[in-house]
Amino acid sequence: MIFENFGEAQSFLLWATFAVALIMGAVVNKTNFCTMGAVSDWVNMGDTGRMRAWLLAIAVALLGVVVLESMGLVQADSAFPPYRAGQFLWAEHLLGGVLFGIGMTLASGCGNKCLIRIGGGNIKSVMVLLIIGVIAYFMVNPFPGSDQTLFTVLFYDWIRPLSVQMGASQDLGSLIASGESVATARLIIGVVLALAVLAFVFKSAEFRGNMNNIVGGIVVGAAVVGGWYISSNVMVGTEDESFGLQNFVAEQWDMYAGEGDVKPADSRPLSAQSFTFINPMGQTVGYGAAGFDATMLTFGIMAVAGVILGSLIWSVISRGFRFEWFASFKDFLNHFIGAVLMGFGGVLAMGCTIGQGVTGISTLALGSFVTFVAIVFGSALTMKIAYYRMVYEDASFMQAFATSLVDMRLLPGSMRKLEAI
Repeated sequence: MIFENFGEAQSFLLWATFAVALIMGAVVNKTNFCTMGAVSDWVNMGDTGRMRAWLLAIAVALLGVVVLESMGLVQADSAFPPYRAGQFLWAEHLLGGVLFGIGMTLASGCGNKCLIRIGGGNIKSVMVLLIIGVIAYFMVNPFPGSDQTLFTVLFYDWIRPLSVQMGASQDLGSLIASGESVATARLIIGVVLALAVLAFVFKSAEFRGNMNNIVGGIVVGAAVVGGWYISSNVMVGTEDESFGLQNFVAEQWDMYAGEGDVKPADSRPLSAQSFTFINPMGQTVGYGAAGFDATMLTFGIMAVAGVILGSLIWSVISRGFRFEWFASFKDFLNHFIGAVLMGFGGVLAMGCTIGQGVTGISTLALGSFVTFVAIVFGSALTMKIAYYRMVYEDASFMQAFATSLVDMRLLPGSMRKLEAI
């Protein structure tokens, strides 16, 4: 997709992203695709239907990306955020994932679910979005009149030294192969892993009979592939060659920009990418605070808007739209704390249940797998603790915590403090 000028190319990128997000928002609302709900169903009821839908989305995204990348149609090596960066930030993925998992449980859903709820009339989720957005914005952008961010003040000095250098890239293909063999290794690993996940997902007869779970998983996975394809292939053509949008702005703007072209405030969000929702919430807050400055429009902002509108459209069509407010102060406090944890955790882990759990894993990045496991662990542990404290009203937090870890086989049975339920 080569355009004659930057303005046309950027406009296509933004509106194509919006269109894909619109479809995803409507389908996620209709099918009740929910990653936090997937963990809840599994932990509390032993129902793996929605967890399999999440795994289906991962398999579809992974298969699509590795195949398209082998054909030169996806540029995951230069992605935004840099999933495959050689610096393996294991502690940030681990801590961020756990914080995000706890947060999404307290706030009744992940970043994507927050947007879906807003489209359905949930005012609580508007507060969650704003809190996440402000924290995410200042985690990566300096405070006014300063060169310090929340990340540099709270985390950088102690957590960044824990990182491990993995070489040129941390994806599984690069870790087991080198040179020209990397591309082949990525394709083989991706296809084998995706097929194994698909086999597990469709092994369940109950899952095969639930069309909502199947459609939800396929559409979310396909949307992620679509985001990668669009952002990797929108280019600006010159007389001599064509340039990706990020390279055009960063290196060719002064020479080839047209009179009507408006230079973006930052070229990095023009790199190849796909759907993620925590940093884009920060971008959206920054966009609004800047008076809706067109130079700050990004893939992420259009994704946020598209998902909300898609959910709204389905809510109206299905007559499911209804305003919802906090049931109690405790409900407010849970959502507030959950939003704070998701803001910090989502940026630290470089993504959410979709951004890392689907989009990141589709690149085979090691950090994405760590984040996925950490999010599921944080969410599951939070649910178990809450359940034990609800059943045993006099139980302390530490008793519920230790018992939950025993249930998850992370502590020996001798350390159980409460009877299993």
